[in-house]
Amino acid sequence: MRTLLLCITWLCLCLSLEGLSLISWRTEAVDGRGSGAAIRGKKLLRRVKRGWMWNQFFLQEEYTGSDYQYIGKLQSDQDHGNGVVRYVLSGEGAGSIFVIDQNNGDLHATRRLDREEKSFYILRATVVDKRTGQKLEPETEFTIKLHDINDNEPTFSKEVYTATVPERSDIGTSIIQVTATDADDSMYGSSAKLVYSISQGHPYFSVDPNTGVIRTALGPGDMDREQREHYQVVIEAKDMAGQRGGLTGTTVVNISLTDVNDNPPRFTQSIYQFRVPELAKSGTPVGRIQATDRDVGRNAEMYFTIISGDGMDVYEIFTDKDTQEGVITVSKPLDFEKKPSYTVEIQVQNTHMDPRFMSAGSKDVATVRIAVEDMDEPPMFDKASYVMELKEDAEVGVAVGSVSAVDPDAARSMVKYSIDRRTDMDRLFNIHPGNGSVFLLKRLDREEAAWHNISVLCLSSDNPRQSSHVPVYIQVLDINDNPPTFATVYETFVCERTKAGQPIQTVSAVDADEPSSGHKFFFSLAPEKMHRSNFTVRDNGDNTASILTRRASYSRLHQSIYLVPVVITDGDYPMQSSTGTLTVRVCTCDRDGNMELCNPEALSSSAGISTGALIAILLCAIILLMIVVLFTALKRQRKQEPLIISKEDVRDNVVSYNDEGGGEEDTQAFDIGALRHPDAATSMEESAKQRRDIIPTDTLLYPPLRRPVAANNLMMPPASLVSRDNGDVREFINQRILENDCNPTAPPYDSLATYAYEGTGSVAESLSSLGSVSSEAEQDYHYLSDWGPRFRKLADLYGAEDSDFS
Repeated sequence: MRTLLLCITWLCLCLSLEGLSLISWRTEAVDGRGSGAAIRGKKLLRRVKRGWMWNQFFLQEEYTGSDYQYIGKLQSDQDHGNGVVRYVLSGEGAGSIFVIDQNNGDLHATRRLDREEKSFYILRATVVDKRTGQKLEPETEFTIKLHDINDNEPTFSKEVYTATVPERSDIGTSIIQVTATDADDSMYGSSAKLVYSISQGHPYFSVDPNTGVIRTALGPGDMDREQREHYQVVIEAKDMAGQRGGLTGTTVVNISLTDVNDNPPRFTQSIYQFRVPELAKSGTPVGRIQATDRDVGRNAEMYFTIISGDGMDVYEIFTDKDTQEGVITVSKPLDFEKKPSYTVEIQVQNTHMDPRFMSAGSKDVATVRIAVEDMDEPPMFDKASYVMELKEDAEVGVAVGSVSAVDPDAARSMVKYSIDRRTDMDRLFNIHPGNGSVFLLKRLDREEAAWHNISVLCLSSDNPRQSSHVPVYIQVLDINDNPPTFATVYETFVCERTKAGQPIQTVSAVDADEPSSGHKFFFSLAPEKMHRSNFTVRDNGDNTASILTRRASYSRLHQSIYLVPVVITDGDYPMQSSTGTLTVRVCTCDRDGNMELCNPEALSSSAGISTGALIAILLCAIILLMIVVLFTALKRQRKQEPLIISKEDVRDNVVSYNDEGGGEEDTQAFDIGALRHPDAATSMEESAKQRRDIIPTDTLLYPPLRRPVAANNLMMPPASLVSRDNGDVREFINQRILENDCNPTAPPYDSLATYAYEGTGSVAESLSSLGSVSSEAEQDYHYLSDWGPRFRKLADLYGAEDSDFS
C-alpha cells in the first residue's frame, strides 16, 4: 500500500511539472538590415544575448524504479539536430548521481535519493561543438530540488520516560510532556505534522494531541497509591496529522504515584499487657507496642503519648526512630507492696500531619496494663543521710546518734547494722547491730579532723545479700583545749641609744580552737619579770601587744641579748594561757633608728644566706673546678709524645677476651706503640698508674725470642737495638702487671686480657695480615716445632702430610 501511494504521488508530480521541465530559448543572428527573430512558442520576444537558461528542476525522492529516473531536458538554439552539438554537465553529483545525454540533453538520476540526507543539488551545463570543442553557449547554473514524501516515522527523544505524580491528585494534573520529531519536510504537505495519542494507560491518564502533555484522567478517589503505585503508559505520535496512511512512533512512560499522608496510624491490638520487676531502675524498658501506617517514609513517622491512667507519672513512652515502635520505660521507683499494677492509655498519631486529610480518626488509642512483680528488696533507711554532732572531749563509749532501716518486703524481716570499715580505717566509731546506735571507740581531736564521714550498712537477716548503705556525717564540736601562741617567730632588736617607753615590736597570737564568739587574746609580762624587767608589755586591746623599753640606754658589750617572757591568755572557757619568750638583741643604730651592727649571734640569726644563693655559689664552684681539670688534661695531652712516630712502624694488637663484655668496644687495650716506644710511654707514668678496665690474672714473663725476623716485611733493625727493645718491652709489661695485681684500691672486673708481643727478630716473622702476600707455592711448616710447646699443636696441624687427611 505504501509503495502504491508513493508511485501515484510521483506520477502526479511528473504530469504537473511536464510543462516546466523544458525551457528553451532560441536566438537568431541579426544582420544590418534589421531582420526580426523568430522564437518557438506563442509569444514573440525581442532578441537577447542568452540563448538558453534553466532555473531549477524537481525530482521526487525515494524513486523505486529499475531504470534511471528522468529529470528533464536541456535544449539549446545552437542544436539544429545535425548531431554536431554536445551537452556537458558539471557540478554536484554530475556523472555519478546525475547524467546527461550528450546528444539530446536529457537529464537522468542514476540512483534513489533521500531528501533527508540532501534536499537539493546545484549543477552547471553548457553546449560545445563536437568538431572544434568550442563552447556554443555560456555555462548556465541550475538547481535540482527533491520533492519530499512521507518516508520517515516520528521518533521520540527518549525510548522510556519516567515520571511521578502525587496520589489523590485532581483530574487534569500535569505529569510530564513527551516530544517526538519527524525528519520529513514540515514545509511541504503534512508529512511532518504530528498528533499524539495514548494507546495504553486508559482510563487513568490522557495526553494532549498537539503538545504531548500527559495528565491525570481520574479523580482523587481513584488514584490511591495504597491500591496501585506504578503505571505503564504507551504514547503514540502519528504524522500526516493523524490521517490514515501516516506513520507512527511510540514511547513508554512509567508513572509512579508518590505518597501523601492520607492514612493515620493504627494499633495492631487494642490491649497490651506487660510485667516489670519492682526493682527496675529509672529508664528500664517495660515493653514495646506497635502501630501500622499504610503510608511510607516521612508520612509514616509517628509518636506515642500516655494520655490517661494511674501510671502517667510512673511510666514514660518514646518512639524508636528505627522501628517506629513505642517503647514504655520506668520513670520512678516501683513498690509492689504499695501498688502491684498500673493501667495507662496510649495514643498514637503521625508526626507530620497533612491538613487536607486530617479528621477525627487521625489518632488511635490502645490500653496498656503493667503488672509489678514482687522482688526481694534490700532494707531501706528512713533518711537519705544522717548528720550527727559530738564534742571533742567526749568519753569513749558515748552514743553519737542512731540510724534506722526497715525491710520493705511484706515479710518485714529483721535487719542488721554494721559500719563499712573502708570509711572508718582508724576504727573511731562502732554501731550496735540490732538498734543502729552509733557510739565512740576512740577519743577525738577537732583540731586534727573536724568532720568524720562514715558509711553504715544494713543487711536483711533472711537474705544477707540484700543490703543497702547510708552516709553518716559526724561533726566534732570544739572545746577550748588549746592555749594561744605567738603568731610567728619574731626577730626583735633594740638600739643602744633609745628612749624609755619606746615600742620596739608588735606581737599577735593564734589559737587552734575556734570559739563561736571569735578569738579574744590578752597579753601581759610574766609575773616573775614584772619588777626587774628591762622591757614592758602593753596590751593594745585588738588581739595585739606592743613591747616597750623601760630605759634609755643599752650596751651590747655589757649584755647583747634579753629574754622577754609574754603571757598570752584567751577569753574562752575554760581559759587557756601560755608564755611565749621574745628574744631582743642589742644593736648599734644610726640616728634614724636603723640597725647598723649587732653581735655575731645576732647577725647569724637575723641575716643569713638563703638556700638559693648557697646553691648558686656551689654550682659556680663546681663549674670552675671542672674548667680547671679540663684545661689541665688538655695541656698534659699536648705535651705527651706520640706513641707511634713513624707510619711505617705498623704492629698488630692481639687482644684475647674471656668475658661477657668488652669486645670491640673495649678502648682500654694496650697500644702496641707504647711497647715499641717505652721512652714515650715513660712520660705517661702518672696517667698509666690509673686502673684500667682489665686486670691480668697472671704475671706473664715472656722469654726472649730466638730468631729475629722482619715483621710485616720491614727491614730488620740491628741486633743491639733488638735486644734493647725486647728488654724494655718485657720490663714494661711486667711492671704494668705488678701494679695492677698489687693495687688494693682497684675494684674487681670480670674481664681478662692477655698481651703478647712478637718483637723483632722472631723466627715466626709477623702474623699480621697487613704484610702478608698471596703465594701459590707450598710452604714448609716444620720449623714450628722449634718454637716450643706453645706452638706444638700448630706444628702438628700444619706439619702433617696431605696423605694423612685423605
